[in-house]
Amino acid sequence: MVQLWLLTTTLMTTFPFNRQSEVPKPADGAPVTQDMPLFPLSTVLFDGGQLPLRIFEPRYVDMVSHCMKTDSGFGVVLIRSGAEIRTRREEAEPDIFHTGTEARIEDFNALSDGALGIVGRGGRKLRVRSTRLQSDGLLVGSVEFLPPEPSTGVEERFDSLVEILQELIRHPMIEKMDLQFDFEDARSVGWRLTELLPIEAEIKQSLLQMQLPRERLVELVRIVHKLKG
Repeated sequence: MVQLWLLTTTLMTTFPFNRQSEVPKPADGAPVTQDMPLFPLSTVLFDGGQLPLRIFEPRYVDMVSHCMKTDSGFGVVLIRSGAEIRTRREEAEPDIFHTGTEARIEDFNALSDGALGIVGRGGRKLRVRSTRLQSDGLLVGSVEFLPPEPSTGVEERFDSLVEILQELIRHPMIEKMDLQFDFEDARSVGWRLTELLPIEAEIKQSLLQMQLPRERLVELVRIVHKLKG
């Protein structure tokens, strides 16, 4: 408890949230990879999405400290099989999907139960090329950042999706989530609707892996039709 309090106090007084680290530039068109700590979860994070987390495992407390000290992010990847929490060191790491999202820490606080609460914000989409396990049990990936999705408007044929999203965000629980919306941007509509719809994580993962916003909206129309029966 004392160690965690010292960590949060140090972070609050030393490391601001508004700096941006440099993005490495590729040479001769070759993909650039970099090492990044990975956080395997049972959820899918999209660009602009909010990710509240309760941190209590020492490997992730150290990861948060490292991210703040170096003004860097961590990769959020969906678990294909396995568990989020390791109760024994000898337990195998979960199998993960290799397309994920960079998360950057926006806020943190010490919780009453002694854990560390953080809020991450989704950013760049990434692909995990390889992984290694540190001695402390933290999974580290060699990751490549994928090109940004093309900016495109929302066509009239997708107006029904915009209407559904507008209805969803009026819910009191969702109003508290501080999500970022742009109803005229096909990327934003697709990302937010995928996050909020009651669909399986593997389906959300397949939507994350799509690189064209219109393709994602077409699939969301099909999913919504299926949900309505």
